[in-house]
Amino acid sequence: MNSKELLDVVVKAADDKKALDIVALDVNEVSGFADYFVIMEAMNTRQIDAIVANIDDEVGKAGYLAGGHIEGSGRDGWVLLDLGDVVVSVFSHDERGHYNLEKLWSDAPLVDLSQMLELD
Repeated sequence: MNSKELLDVVVKAADDKKALDIVALDVNEVSGFADYFVIMEAMNTRQIDAIVANIDDEVGKAGYLAGGHIEGSGRDGWVLLDLGDVVVSVFSHDERGHYNLEKLWSDAPLVDLSQMLELD
């Protein structure tokens, strides 16, 4: 599975659990350790944990065996999933605003996720 396919699995799994404001940054040219950063938020701690669990499950079902690493928990307000070429941050609203990763990585272009996201 290439990094674009992995990104697709991650975004769809997050969307399936109603993650809010999903953004993907193409950091391939500005980072030496990943191709994509995916940033999203959840309404509460339980939803953060549900999003993370679903991403982890769906990535495994897709056969991605990169030894992903998960740090944090919903109660912390930020969970990081390091899937190698794709790094995922699931935030509470307040924590997302505090860390403002989109601004930190503003040199990275946004990825158009419209084909990956379900339209309601």
